[in-house]
Amino acid sequence: MGIIAWIVFGLLAGIVAKLIMPGRDPGGLIVSLILGVLGAIVGGWIGTALGFGTVDGFNLGSFAIAVLGAIILLGLYRIVKK
Repeated sequence: MGIIAWIVFGLLAGIVAKLIMPGRDPGGLIVSLILGVLGAIVGGWIGTALGFGTVDGFNLGSFAIAVLGAIILLGLYRIVKK
């Protein structure tokens, strides 16, 4: 996937992660979306390392891994900022 596709994929993952974990975040929606992009990268790395699969295209498995990575980063961000 190209860089633009990764960014769009991560933004969608960030939106879903924010819907799953509602609440006020330091930094607001922009930070949540950035965490979504980073979460897609982290989720893909963790998924590959643990053998769950890779983020290799726009499919349901890749999206689930990206959302999980975004949720993890959003949770860590909330813990660190409190």
